[in-house]
Amino acid sequence: QGRMWAYTVGFTVLPHVGGFLGWFINRKEIPVWYEKLKKPSWCPPRKIFPVAWTVLYTGMGYASYLIWNDLGGCSSKALVPLGLYGAQLALNWAWPPFFFGARNLKMALVDILCLDGLAIGTLCSWYRINKIAALLMVPYLGWLAMATCLTIRIWKDNPEQKPGKSE
Repeated sequence: QGRMWAYTVGFTVLPHVGGFLGWFINRKEIPVWYEKLKKPSWCPPRKIFPVAWTVLYTGMGYASYLIWNDLGGCSSKALVPLGLYGAQLALNWAWPPFFFGARNLKMALVDILCLDGLAIGTLCSWYRINKIAALLMVPYLGWLAMATCLTIRIWKDNPEQKPGKSE
């Protein structure tokens, strides 16, 4: 029983690790660079992002535990559903370094479009295994849809600086 508790906590906390690292590494770029970008009127306030990601990462992390548990741990049956999850999580963690770190809006856009496809694939593969786990991914997909539209708008409205131009 104690071991299952550790697995539950581990799976639930895991998504937060990359999210926190992405924020920590890029936190100085937010006030310096992000605030100066042209953003649409429907862009959520900066304060909303950490709250939203805390809720979303917790839900998806717990959902991944449910899938892992239902499939008997790291079994061959878990390879595709948890592989899709792991791949989309890696792309999720890669977005802040592309967007804030490298300030590469085009790469951030490519990343999030691939992330969308993998997240949808994850939800579809999970639905047959555990409907609760799949439903826990729905708010994440909704947020990703907004984040994708926001990334597209920021990319379109903020042409990338040519090398050598001052900021």
